Amino acid sequence: MHILLTRPLEDCQEIMIKFQKLGHKVSHMPLINIEKKEYEEINFEDFKAIIFTSANAIKFLNLKKINKKINCFCVGSSTEKKARGFGFQNTFSAGGNVNNLKEIILQNLNTHDGKLLYVSGEIVSNELDKELISEGYDVKRLINYKTYHLENINEDFIEKIKINLPNIVYIYSQNSALSFLNLIKKYNLVNIWLDTNLMCISEKTSSVLNEIKWKKIFIFNPGEEEFLLYKI
Repeated sequence: MHILLTRPLEDCQEIMIKFQKLGHKVSHMPLINIEKKEYEEINFEDFKAIIFTSANAIKFLNLKKINKKINCFCVGSSTEKKARGFGFQNTFSAGGNVNNLKEIILQNLNTHDGKLLYVSGEIVSNELDKELISEGYDVKRLINYKTYHLENINEDFIEKIKINLPNIVYIYSQNSALSFLNLIKKYNLVNIWLDTNLMCISEKTSSVLNEIKWKKIFIFNPGEEEFLLYKI
């Protein structure tokens, strides 16, 4: 099969190699640029736990002054892997689902245990900090990166896509879905996806692309990419 991956290369290189080893053709079309955002000085000793809903939140955080034994709640396995790679020892993973992440936090921390630090980008699909605050937790949100939509695609790449259309496209966020929609409209590619399966991280993400006619739409969690191949 021909698979189109859309995350930044650093985030999808591992799955690209895996798909290629399985004999699939893999194309890569990143949809967003991610840049560090300057943030206020933080005394990490004030916090009982830290929450990451993206590996980028870990990447762009100054980790030198953080006690790596702090409880570290991660949205999915790739984020947890990144956290462990930076030395965090007490990690929890929610399988790529923010609602599950909230439940894991509720199960493992009491509201009176101490403050929580939620590190994220500017744009999030779920306002986890506000949901936890409504449950009685003391949460501070720290924004340490920002996302930009890519506005152009290499013309040679466009021609190759037209000649050999992907069987599957993976989209990992609402922001990426919006960028994808804008790009395919710009390059007059809206009506070519009738035989392509769309794989989205959530229904909110897929709803952005509902105006495009797809063969089928699937909802998945990070880590399930390979499993989805067998549902096609």
